[in-house]
Amino acid sequence: MSPRRVSVLLPYPFAGPLDYALAEGAQAAPGTLVVVPLGHRDVVGVVWDAEPDAGLPAHKLRRVTEALAWPAMRADLRRLVDWIAGYTLAPAGEVLAMALRPFVLEPEAPVRGWALGEAAAKPGAARAKVLAALAAGPLPARELATVASAAVIRGLAQVGALLPVDLPPPAPTLPDPEHAGPALSPVQREAADALTGEAFSVTLLDGVTGSGKTEVYFEAVAAALRRGRQALVLLPEIALSAQWLERFERRFGVAPAIWHSELGARRRRETWRRVERGEAPAVVGARSALFLPFPELGLVVVDEEHETAFKQEEGVIYHARDMAIVRARLCGAPAVLVSATPSLETMHNVQTGRYRRVSLPARHGGAVMPTVAAIDLRATPPERGKFLAPPLVEAVSTTLGKGEQAMLFLNRRGYAPLTLCRHCGHRFACPNCTAWLVEHRARGVLQCHHCGHTIPPPATCPACGAADTLAPVGPGIERITEEVRERWPQARLLVMASDTLAGPAAAAQAARAVAAREVDLIIGTQIVAKGWHFPHLTLVGVVDADLGLGGVDLRSAERTFQLLHQVGGRAGRAEAPGRVLLQTWEPEHRVMRALLSGDFDAFMASEAAERQGGHWPPYGRLVALIVSAGTQAAADALAGALGRTAPRGPGITVLGPAPAPFALLRGRHRRRLLLRTRRDIAPQKLLRAWLAQVKPRGDARIEVDVDPVSFL
Repeated sequence: MSPRRVSVLLPYPFAGPLDYALAEGAQAAPGTLVVVPLGHRDVVGVVWDAEPDAGLPAHKLRRVTEALAWPAMRADLRRLVDWIAGYTLAPAGEVLAMALRPFVLEPEAPVRGWALGEAAAKPGAARAKVLAALAAGPLPARELATVASAAVIRGLAQVGALLPVDLPPPAPTLPDPEHAGPALSPVQREAADALTGEAFSVTLLDGVTGSGKTEVYFEAVAAALRRGRQALVLLPEIALSAQWLERFERRFGVAPAIWHSELGARRRRETWRRVERGEAPAVVGARSALFLPFPELGLVVVDEEHETAFKQEEGVIYHARDMAIVRARLCGAPAVLVSATPSLETMHNVQTGRYRRVSLPARHGGAVMPTVAAIDLRATPPERGKFLAPPLVEAVSTTLGKGEQAMLFLNRRGYAPLTLCRHCGHRFACPNCTAWLVEHRARGVLQCHHCGHTIPPPATCPACGAADTLAPVGPGIERITEEVRERWPQARLLVMASDTLAGPAAAAQAARAVAAREVDLIIGTQIVAKGWHFPHLTLVGVVDADLGLGGVDLRSAERTFQLLHQVGGRAGRAEAPGRVLLQTWEPEHRVMRALLSGDFDAFMASEAAERQGGHWPPYGRLVALIVSAGTQAAADALAGALGRTAPRGPGITVLGPAPAPFALLRGRHRRRLLLRTRRDIAPQKLLRAWLAQVKPRGDARIEVDVDPVSFL
């Protein structure tokens, strides 16, 4: 009798499941976690829904080693893995690896604790406190350590007055949907009521900065909790979410479960198990939280849905915003996309009726939107060697003089983006990337922001040998800080950048310092645009408003508008009115005009008109194929083969091959092709047929990016 066969998907870059045989009489339904042999080792996989290959001879099948007594992977999560693999053309096993984390299979460590023993102990005040604390029952060792010193506890244990015990994990304190939250305005209440559906739907919640969008969607979270369902909130940068977490705790009484890569393995293991057991009703996380094993997912929220941080650019290339909608659909749960500046893709889905739209048109509590003005750098340039124009300098001085807070924004880390020799013109470039080395004067290095290559600043030019001729070109945030210290030496400064706020604790401390008015002037990069609430901030000065407009990205105008609008929205969020000053060489640019008018819908309509005629997203579909290899010749050969076999037909266009803007990245030569199709043509079938004709050789690789957001 032929053994029963099962398909097992393994968390490795396999295109699909492998077939195995079960021991006689054994059962393993889809979703069962099993141990199977792979090569010379045993690995853990998941019994998959695919039908085994009946034509494979039985003697070639290896047997399943063991079925694990572990909760099965749920059907909706298996379907999500298949859906992402099919859409992105990533190997299904590689997608599974994001949902099947090895650390969750480790044995659950018991909670070490202490209980009263039978022996008596010599009297003493400290000992009496310990014994009294344990009179009602055993306590975890960590909790007992707050009662007395380790020496006291150790002494009681040595005489038998305390006994070590293993305790079950403490029951978590759950968020309370009835906990008193902030009072909502009638407009906010109406918006909140519109988000409390139970079936799958997608709703855009948009509104001006400071309109209370977070408090509104918290009511949708509360509605899901009342129904006994779980809620997932995705944030673009969870490590910088300190204020969001405080707002959640004020609304629900406790903090949510947190999931992101900066958590240690033990914390993530505990969170994974709480989610799987339904003991984590509310989870906030980065994009990888999509793959947690929710048994009762009843709401998915994507906050700041326009943020490109939701796109994973390495490994499995996927957009968490779009996959969040897929996960919600597979679970029959509503999805809410939240932004003050929604993406054009989301706006298009609203206009075509696929998504609903709920808007908050005004700031909460009587606050008004800041006024926005441009500083024409052609008319009023900064002093020689400086970067703050006279009108901005005057505005900062006036703001600080009134005891209010100001912010200067420049989306560029380091001291200067380029260093050159004034004698021969030599520019310091990265040997591994098509990029200049950025000077970080505080650390005394020139660094590539793409591969991390660093060198110390040399004393002489490596090209001509001249001494004392190296000059920084352009400003980075460190250089602006230097200028600020010279102009306002008494001002208390806070620099907010990814290399100065090294995680959630630092971000929380920064937010507290600003709220407590311990800071006069904030100098920040793009992280200051992400949801901060600074009630005493009344002035935002953008040092280089043109910075994002010169790129090759078809979304450069949209992104620049979104970023600057969000940054400007930090100003005037309480009683005092705010203003935003944009330093620009192009005040007539349509992005600047849109920021000055504040007419977001009109700007997005102009963006739509520019893309629609050429079938650019969202009016067409786009896929990037990135070829990379260790040598230029190998990259050109593979890219040329792709170009010769490219699909043809009505509504199908292939652009390239051409050198990528970063033609050299981390030591690999890169070429790019773009497949563009009409909206009604799904590109995946074309891609599979195309890629089947071209096989990379040696170290050459083809990376497929469906719906690219980066064109570098």
